[in-house]
Amino acid sequence: MRILANDGIDPIGKKILEEAGFEVDTQHIPQEELADKLNAYDAITVRSATKVRQALIDACPNIKAIGRGGVGMDNIDVEYARSKGIAVVNTPAASSHSVAELVFAHLLNGVRFLFDANRKMPVEGNTNFGALKKAYAAGVELQGKTLGVVGFGRIGRETAKIALGLGMDVVYYDLFAGPAALTLTFSGAVQVDIPVKQVTLNELFAASDFISLHVPFLDKPVIGKDEFALLKDGVGLVNASRGGVIDELELLKALDSGKVAFAGLDVFDAEPNPRAEILTHPRISLTPHIGAATNEAQERIGEELAGLLIETLKK
Repeated sequence: MRILANDGIDPIGKKILEEAGFEVDTQHIPQEELADKLNAYDAITVRSATKVRQALIDACPNIKAIGRGGVGMDNIDVEYARSKGIAVVNTPAASSHSVAELVFAHLLNGVRFLFDANRKMPVEGNTNFGALKKAYAAGVELQGKTLGVVGFGRIGRETAKIALGLGMDVVYYDLFAGPAALTLTFSGAVQVDIPVKQVTLNELFAASDFISLHVPFLDKPVIGKDEFALLKDGVGLVNASRGGVIDELELLKALDSGKVAFAGLDVFDAEPNPRAEILTHPRISLTPHIGAATNEAQERIGEELAGLLIETLKK
């Protein structure tokens, strides 16, 4: 059986599949050519770039499985594929810690102005050092502050664990009832249960010094014009989930007014062509959708995805 890893797969995952008797092709086929070429394969794996929509599914009746290397499956028409008897699998656990660490890269970046300092020091550091030092002198600590986590699945909980380890308080919102505490493991052996508090979304907006979003985009932003009015003055926001979860135009207004102190964005409304105003704003920390892009996460994703495809295709 042949598998097309159209957005790539970690070498470990490829090796596992090949040892199980599958042929794995990592040659990328452009989206517009997939309908003509995908019938040469029995399964396809994708990340976020390749779209597997109804028209492609209808054009490729040979496909028995679709694998998503990562969490969100909004680039796949999941229910339609399953209605056609195609198995759809993803790897929700493999990248959780990597995304959570990136959230804190943005948070630490924001509270100490590193994103702006790294823009200005190369061009002004030897002529305007004193003024830059003064400009970045009002940093704040994360310890003792409250982090609000919107969406308390695997990634949200990993984010909360890092916050607790840094001495932050954690409140969270989720559609479903969640835990009253999380277990932190130190040095591989010492475990400590630390309380977290589930609240309503409006309570989270009012209580949080920093907010991290871990939800899919549905039909409207989680934080739009009305929600910005509910936030604490000087709040910091991080979105490493999906573009559209924060209304970008309202975010720009909130940054300019000082309502929001800074934002950290790994995802954008118009990927792969984000708004220029977002990319050039002096109070936004930016990364190009790399939440799961660590060597460790990609190895875990490759291993998990290989195992799921073997289980699915050898039934």
